[in-house]
Amino acid sequence: MKGKKVLVVGGTGFLGFHLIKKCLNLRMIITSISRRKPSKFQRLGKVEYKTCNITNLQKLKKLINNDYDFIVNLGGNIDHSNKTKTYSSHYLGVKNLYNIFKNKKIERFVQVGSSSEYGKTFGAVKESNICKPKMIYGRSKLMATNFLFKKNKLERFPFTILRFFQVYGPFQKTNRLIPFVISSSLKNKNFNCSEGSQLRDFLYIDDAIESIIKSFKRQESEGKIINIGYGTSVKVKKIILMINTLIKKGNPKFGKLSLRIDESKNIYPDLTMARKILGWKSKTSIKKGLVKTIQFYKKNS
Repeated sequence: MKGKKVLVVGGTGFLGFHLIKKCLNLRMIITSISRRKPSKFQRLGKVEYKTCNITNLQKLKKLINNDYDFIVNLGGNIDHSNKTKTYSSHYLGVKNLYNIFKNKKIERFVQVGSSSEYGKTFGAVKESNICKPKMIYGRSKLMATNFLFKKNKLERFPFTILRFFQVYGPFQKTNRLIPFVISSSLKNKNFNCSEGSQLRDFLYIDDAIESIIKSFKRQESEGKIINIGYGTSVKVKKIILMINTLIKKGNPKFGKLSLRIDESKNIYPDLTMARKILGWKSKTSIKKGLVKTIQFYKKNS
């Protein structure tokens, strides 16, 4: 992989930061493009940082003037309450990126999708499941998926879609479940949460990034949707209590928050495709991942 050129869309976000670090370790040549500049804390050496909203096609065309071997799309609006921005960034942004790279000789366009594309479902979900998302985020992600499939069928546009389930780890913002609970517990605060009966799949960041690297190497991943997750569902309440036990502080108030209307009671990925096509599986146990994450937030609180 040494010397390969990678464009990371959303390179200043949680996933993007970790992906760039991994690619630098593999001695790849990295360009990041994001809506905002990297913070001093995030900025990594030997990375070309560019600033642009991927919904702005004309500016994108001016900024993306090099050839790349791999494009990884981690971009998109994280505030899903704004439906217009969510739709534009997660669907129209993908169309804009396609229009820039459709006539270039790229090896792979890796689109990081979401378990939200499946909608409200139960149990182990396969990539062949019928998708019925109700919320704008899941619908926009699914529209991007269908668009890429169409372009692959008509033009052999070389995409791979990795459908991530819940990813956590160091550097994640504290508006997400695990870092929120860790941050609140470290401060020994009372904090509201749902009843915690829902079961979820939690994947440590290093394992998630490794699946992206594997997709670069496996030609057979082209034109495929591949679930990426831990592979076992765990009760949210158990995760919260594990964090409390490890930190020995914090006071969760269960049942104070309602579940989302599209929230499944139990959902986790079938990982047969990930093992078969990518030769990938998660390596970090829930406890080990939580310990590493807690250590990070303790050090950087």
